[in-house]
Amino acid sequence: MKKIFILITCFIVGCSTDKIESETSLAGILVDNQFEVDNVIACAANNENSELISVFFYPRPGAKNFQCFETSGDDKNNFKNYSKINATLFDVFNGFLMGFEASFDSEKWVIVTFEEAGKVHLSNPIRLKHLSKPTEYLADNSTINAPMFSWQDGNYLDTAIYFQVISDKQNNLLSGTYTYDKFFTFYELDNVVLNITQKTPANLIKGGSYNYTLMAVSEDNWVNMISAKPFMVD
Repeated sequence: MKKIFILITCFIVGCSTDKIESETSLAGILVDNQFEVDNVIACAANNENSELISVFFYPRPGAKNFQCFETSGDDKNNFKNYSKINATLFDVFNGFLMGFEASFDSEKWVIVTFEEAGKVHLSNPIRLKHLSKPTEYLADNSTINAPMFSWQDGNYLDTAIYFQVISDKQNNLLSGTYTYDKFFTFYELDNVVLNITQKTPANLIKGGSYNYTLMAVSEDNWVNMISAKPFMVD
């Protein structure tokens, strides 16, 4: 009987996963699955040197079956409007983050989903603004005096939160933090409102080479500005 129960359980789980992978409608996926909304950290930005859009997200350990959906209309909260897109999945910071890359002929809403602990988890709706507010790529707006980092906004003044990443010279993420302020000190969490760092990183080494990346994200999860540059610790 125990073997039969295991086989039945595997069959049910397998069917659920197969349905999620093959279903093209977001509403269709959610019909027969438990799900949680607003539970995937995600945002989107123009690529710097192409017309493609990158939809970045944080794949928590154990997450699987990553998918991206776009609206056919302007109602961001109606899951019936969302259909799965064909997009290239790629690693960011050697897989600590991930992203979908695709082209969009108009501005619309997108949602990222993945499976975790038997549920489908959805990001907040992300508003694409690649035509009206293309992402700015700036390096000279940030001041680095490690372990202290500070920055200024670009042309867009509606940024709601700032995501800063410190990575090593192999581009492995050391810390990933969010703040409402325009400054951050590695690895002090006094002004950090969200921390996706999986373990406390070692102190920055004097004379060491590192990378700094900043994303200024609007309330609707569009990246207004990206600042990225290498630095050394004096």
